[in-house]
Amino acid sequence: MPSFYHETHTLFGHLRNPVLQWIFSIDHKRIGLMYMVLMFTLFFLAVGAALTMRAELFAPGAQFLEPQTYNELFTFHGVTMIFLFIVPGIPATLGNFLLPLMLGAHDVSFPRLNLISFWFYVLGVILGISSLVTGQGFADTGWTFYAPYSIRTDAHVLSTLSAAFILGLSSILTGLNFIVTIHRLRAPGMGFFKMPLFIWGLYATAWIQVLATPVVGITLLLVILERTLGIGIFDPTKGGDPVLFEHLFWIYSHPAVYLMILPGFGIVSEVLPAFTRRTIFGYHAIAISSASIAGIGYLVWGHHMYTSGMSDIARVIFSFLTFLVAVPTGVKIFDWVATMYKGSIVLATPMLWILGSIINFTVGGLTGLTLGAIGPDIHLHDTYYVVAHFHYTILGGVIFMFIGGLHYWYPKITGKLYDEGLARIAFGLAFVGFNMLWFPMFLAGFFGNPRRYFDYLPDFTVYHQISGVGALLIASGLLLIVYTFYRGLRSGRDAGPNPWNATTLEWHIPSPPPLENFPKIPYVDFEPYEYEAGEPLVQFDENFRRIR
Repeated sequence: MPSFYHETHTLFGHLRNPVLQWIFSIDHKRIGLMYMVLMFTLFFLAVGAALTMRAELFAPGAQFLEPQTYNELFTFHGVTMIFLFIVPGIPATLGNFLLPLMLGAHDVSFPRLNLISFWFYVLGVILGISSLVTGQGFADTGWTFYAPYSIRTDAHVLSTLSAAFILGLSSILTGLNFIVTIHRLRAPGMGFFKMPLFIWGLYATAWIQVLATPVVGITLLLVILERTLGIGIFDPTKGGDPVLFEHLFWIYSHPAVYLMILPGFGIVSEVLPAFTRRTIFGYHAIAISSASIAGIGYLVWGHHMYTSGMSDIARVIFSFLTFLVAVPTGVKIFDWVATMYKGSIVLATPMLWILGSIINFTVGGLTGLTLGAIGPDIHLHDTYYVVAHFHYTILGGVIFMFIGGLHYWYPKITGKLYDEGLARIAFGLAFVGFNMLWFPMFLAGFFGNPRRYFDYLPDFTVYHQISGVGALLIASGLLLIVYTFYRGLRSGRDAGPNPWNATTLEWHIPSPPPLENFPKIPYVDFEPYEYEAGEPLVQFDENFRRIR
């Protein structure tokens, strides 16, 4: 097994203990890897909870779970996936590892703040799962913590709310660090429109982290105060307004959807040029659309609340804005398809994951427009149609993009190559399994199967049984990915600095990258995706002098 990063900077100077070297490291690469290990551990715990729910739903009637246990399971699954994995996932892991590399910098602007952000994340994880460790059970509110139920339930909600608040603080600090890094530490000559598009995705995401996260933090804090002090804010029996909670929650949580998606879009825009061997089509349009999505995304929260009591004018406005935010997303998909048109496409594993994610995300986006329309949404609200739409967008879209990015940058992170055959099989299992799992839920929801129930009418049995088989397939694919990466780490061939013939700066330094990334800061007088006859137009020698 290769030894990662023999040297490191730590918070307390030189430390000899290798465990302490990692825990107190202020090297952005080590921090990104620590995030990655912890987040994917939590991811697989959440997948286990989902498989348990799918087993319960394989047939109508109670199988082996009590209703209260089922409520705790889907809350654990939702909170873990949303707050502990998807929202911080790509920025904290690949973002931390790659941001300085792609900008031509030695590290992020505030390395110590970066480590503190990770510690806040760890504290949030410990606090969030503490009720499970102590045997008190988990919250049963769902990941949305809707009031007044979250105020009145006897379940262990306080630790979960407090954990979400601390995780929000970690997210804000990370976003602030990224914004300053992008503004201050770009390599000489690298203007905003010479940045890689993954950086554009991280930049738009960071602004959402900084501006939107405080809203949900304050909202969750108000719920904590109401539970502990009895203040009437959201509980109607005390003069509070539960609809106010929904507004405050979704003012953050819909921008948070784009917080999850925009870094994934950036990954797509990195992988496509590398495996089509051509300059990406519409670079400026893709970059500006990321900023547009982040901006318009603040204005569409009300489409979650068509059935909550809202004026007709407000519903029409929110519906219009929902359709409007689809425009810059459509621009990206058009540009991605145009990039592939007449390209020299190489169907390596990262490209397969990206193609699969575009297909899945397109289905999720189009079904989202159905929910953005007022009439259909009233019929489909709180059915499995909504759950299927969300999972096509997040699991089939964002997480597929994330896994595609992991395959793409795996050689850079580890210096090793994985088994391409095993990786392709894993993708096939995951792609087929995902669509078997969630497409039947569109039909079940359309015919009226409500979500969040541990039981259902016998009419919906066939849909849930097909979904159950799909869940086993996608879980098998995910486990095979872990085995493929582990095997590559143990016995994979050396990757070299640039196995994909990619063009951005991180591919011009050794794999894994050295301590301070670059022997000297490069001067960027070229575009990020320049190919000539299918080969990178710009190359550097071992001393980072440009030779082409």
